[in-house]
Amino acid sequence: MFNPSYLNFNYLLPEDLRPSTSTSTSTHSNNTTDMTSRPDLPATINHLSINQDQGCFAVALDTGFRAYNCDTFRQTMRRDFDTCGGIGLLSLLFRSNMVCLVGGGAQPRYPPNRVMIWDEQQNSFVGELSHRSEVKNVKLRRDRIIVVFLHKISVYNMSNLKVLDEIETIANPKGLCEVSQTVTPMVLVCPGLLKGQVRVENYACKRRKFIMAHASQIACLAMTPDGRFLATASSKGTLIRVFNTMDGSLLQEVRRGADRADIYSLAFSSNFKWLAASSDKGTVHVFNLKFDSPSLGSTTSTLMSQPNLSNKSSPISTLSTLPFFKGVLPKYFSSEWSVAQFRLREGVQCLVAFGREKNTVIIIGMDGSYYKCQFDPNEGGEMTQLEHFNFLKPEEEAFYKV
Repeated sequence: MFNPSYLNFNYLLPEDLRPSTSTSTSTHSNNTTDMTSRPDLPATINHLSINQDQGCFAVALDTGFRAYNCDTFRQTMRRDFDTCGGIGLLSLLFRSNMVCLVGGGAQPRYPPNRVMIWDEQQNSFVGELSHRSEVKNVKLRRDRIIVVFLHKISVYNMSNLKVLDEIETIANPKGLCEVSQTVTPMVLVCPGLLKGQVRVENYACKRRKFIMAHASQIACLAMTPDGRFLATASSKGTLIRVFNTMDGSLLQEVRRGADRADIYSLAFSSNFKWLAASSDKGTVHVFNLKFDSPSLGSTTSTLMSQPNLSNKSSPISTLSTLPFFKGVLPKYFSSEWSVAQFRLREGVQCLVAFGREKNTVIIIGMDGSYYKCQFDPNEGGEMTQLEHFNFLKPEEEAFYKV
């Protein structure tokens, strides 16, 4: 049963968030009677997600779910279940009281084909979306809920949960999909129907654009909040490309490395000057974006016509210093490399975001690790570690001094 009252969001500003030691122990109706404090239970992470402004992240566990401030780090929401508490997917709407949950893990709390809409202020479920297929991802805007399946994406109206659009995709086991946040109507990007293809749906002008982004399967997507710029990586994981969503033009191409890798996460900085990427190689990279974002209109010529020339406005050149070998040696030697890097334990799946402080990066791992790092935009090189937490441990045990 749908309760539209959840649309009156009460946004939880950082200074209003509950301290990290708080745990909800109230019992209510609407399937919340066994939500209790269980700090003794081992926590297995099923899914991580970062909210729309990179200010919070959510953790789906076998025992419930939690949410934290990215910067400054602290726990803001926690729900634990007595039995069958597995949450497989969790999506936040900025810092509001609304959370979308999908069951998962060893003992799913809810069926994997059902999206449960939870209101943290009301301490109850206020709606649900049931489907025939397993849900692979959920994306939120203030006016839309986007549910991603293996071969389809459904777009729902937030106010009445009516289906507004359905999009067919190639097999999409990762649930890849991104939506704009500051544009009305929205821009939506997702895999197309061909390998390496990205589909752009611009609902404002009712235009559909297909971009052949890579020769291999699309593995990761990121889009700026205004829907203008799109970053893509393929299953090969060596190159990351940035496109203009309005006309599909290639704006920039950067190289993560030469060997194959799984790109886990991509993130734009709020000023569109930097792009961060994480992979299974245990390294987070930060790339300098060189296109002039404020001056880009609906039509932009590609900036890759001379990939061996560095931009004079860039603080440091990340291009190879061997231009005379271009056309003789492989493209690898004239590629554009990252400005800064941070080393992690190899194989740990991590999400990246940009912090509130200038030139800082937040890294969140499936092993419960939290890092805050800072890079030097002029000198580049290895980032400086500022903070390190294990967010699955009690607060008094979580902090590691640097």
